[in-house]
Amino acid sequence: MGARGAPSRRRQAGRRLRYLPTGSFPFLLLLLLLCIQLGGGQKKKENLLAEKVEQLMEWSSRRSIFRMNGDKFRKFIKAPPRNYSMIVMFTALQPQRQCSVCRQANEEYQILANSWRYSSAFCNKLFFSMVDYDEGTDVFQQLNMNSAPTFMHFPPKGRPKRADTFDLQRIGFAAEQLAKWIADRTDVHIRVFRPPNYSGTIALALLVSLVGGLLYLRRNNLEFIYNKTGWAMVSLCIVFAMTSGQMWNHIRGPPYAHKNPHNGQVSYIHGSSQAQFVAESHIILVLTS
Repeated sequence: MGARGAPSRRRQAGRRLRYLPTGSFPFLLLLLLLCIQLGGGQKKKENLLAEKVEQLMEWSSRRSIFRMNGDKFRKFIKAPPRNYSMIVMFTALQPQRQCSVCRQANEEYQILANSWRYSSAFCNKLFFSMVDYDEGTDVFQQLNMNSAPTFMHFPPKGRPKRADTFDLQRIGFAAEQLAKWIADRTDVHIRVFRPPNYSGTIALALLVSLVGGLLYLRRNNLEFIYNKTGWAMVSLCIVFAMTSGQMWNHIRGPPYAHKNPHNGQVSYIHGSSQAQFVAESHIILVLTS
C-alpha cells in the first residue's frame, strides 16, 4: 500500500504545480523590488537626518546661535526629514537698518541660547538660529514677513502654527519669557542664567553715597526733609510715571519703537490696546505732566 501511494502523491503535486498561475511570479518579483526600494529609501532618509543633526551639533559646539542664509534655512529647517525643534530669530542687525530693538532682542536671545548650550540638559532636540534680513531676504519674502525682530518655532514635524510665533509686542523679549514660550511649544525647560551685572549695584551705591554726602554737608540744616512741597512733587512724579506705564515697561520689556525693515518707517505708538512701546509711555508721561 505504501509503495503504490507514493506515486499517487507525486502525481497530485505535479498537478498543483501545473495549475499555479504564471502571472504570480512577476507580481512577487515586483513586490520584492518594491520592498528593496522602500528599505533603501528609508536608509537614505535616516542617513540624511543623521548628517543634518551632526552638522547642527558641530555648529552648536562653536556657537550657541548659528546664522543662516536662504539655502541653509531651506535645507535644515524647511526640508524634511527633521526630528528636532528649531528656534529662529528673524532680525535686522546691520548698522544701516538702525534697529535698536533688534540689538536688544539679540542680547536676550543670546542669553537664552547660552543658558541652553551650557546646561546639563543640552541635547540635539533643540537648536537656536538666526536669519538676518540682509543675509536672507528671500526667507523674509517666502514667509511674508515685514517686521523684525520676530521669533518663530519650527517643530520636528509639520508646519508652524499660529502659536509657534512669539507674541513679542504683548509679552516682550526677555529671555525668561522666551524660555517659557519654548517650554510650552517643545516641553524643553531652560533655566536662564544671566551673566553678573554690577551696574545696578554700583548705581545704588553711588546714589546712597550722594544722599549721605548731601545730608552730611547740611547736617546743621535739615529742614528741607520736612518740606511738604518737595515731597508732593516727588509723589506726583511717581504717580505720573506709573500712570504712563513705566512699571508695565519694566515688567514686560517692550521695544522702544518699531522700525519696518523694508521701508525704514518707525512707529512710536502701538496700534493695539493690549501693548505699547517705551516711546509711547514717554509721550504719555510728558502729556500728563
